[in-house]
Amino acid sequence: MAFVGQTAVVGIIGGTGIYGLKSLENVSKVDIDTPFGKPSSEILLGTIEGLRVAFISRHDINHHLLPSEIPYRANIYALKVLGVKYVLSFGAVGSLKEEYAPGDIVVVDQYIDRTRLRNDSFFGNGVIVHVSMGIPTCPKMTQTIREVLAKTPLQNQVKVHNQGTYVCIEGPSFSSRAESRMYQLWGGSVIGMTALPEMKLCREAEMAYGLIACVTDYDSWRESDEVVTVDMVKKILKQNGENAQTIIEQIIRTMNHNQFHSEIAHNALEFSLLTPIDQISPENKRKLYHLLKRYLGGSSEGTQHKDDLSTPALAVPANSQK
Repeated sequence: MAFVGQTAVVGIIGGTGIYGLKSLENVSKVDIDTPFGKPSSEILLGTIEGLRVAFISRHDINHHLLPSEIPYRANIYALKVLGVKYVLSFGAVGSLKEEYAPGDIVVVDQYIDRTRLRNDSFFGNGVIVHVSMGIPTCPKMTQTIREVLAKTPLQNQVKVHNQGTYVCIEGPSFSSRAESRMYQLWGGSVIGMTALPEMKLCREAEMAYGLIACVTDYDSWRESDEVVTVDMVKKILKQNGENAQTIIEQIIRTMNHNQFHSEIAHNALEFSLLTPIDQISPENKRKLYHLLKRYLGGSSEGTQHKDDLSTPALAVPANSQK
């Protein structure tokens, strides 16, 4: 089954507590299979304020995937197949700073990667790419988020922090007190389990990525507090749910009139792909087609037509089995 014409401009990745989009209209479901496996969930396609949007639930709608089990590469590749240029991601985090209180929102602009069990690149196996991650989120996407948050009324008098360094741990356990304090010394602002490799993969896929982190707790560093628990997190997530839906709607409304080009994101592979195109195997050209098609030029060996998403490796009907 082909998905020709079923495309999107903006991809929304819902974290814990965000399993759908209330303002999404003209909704259809797409079940895509990618060279990196199946995504976390069916992808919801629709419109918000007239702009085509794709939504994926990072942990699946029933929240049955641990952070280490999330098929990050499949999720991002599926969004790329659908033509997504901009990715807005949400995630629950603990705070490593006194001033970043539970309930607050943080616009993440840096990260420290402490994961160890995840495939964090589409490339390798004969295709060498080294993308720049000095500025890991797209500056234009991040600025758009900041401007929208500055003028959007939110419930519960939520405070917005316009920058923050996200420490990404493997999980699924929360940090020890000693670890939490170490991350503070490293300059961490918030701590979570899912921003990576998502952030890196979006850069490799040449999509402008922005991350909004919702603070749920003070992690484990405070002597005076109880250590973080799931119940503590759930309480704040419920409070932040409506705010997240409002933020999404307002950002989409803004982007409907401002679909910018980001040199750092949309041209990320231009100076990062080291393997000559004519030295990439036909198998890898097929596998990585949606990532490399801009650079393949007249090299058609081993590739599929850009409008043909019907091969079993890329798309299957929503009611079929893998």
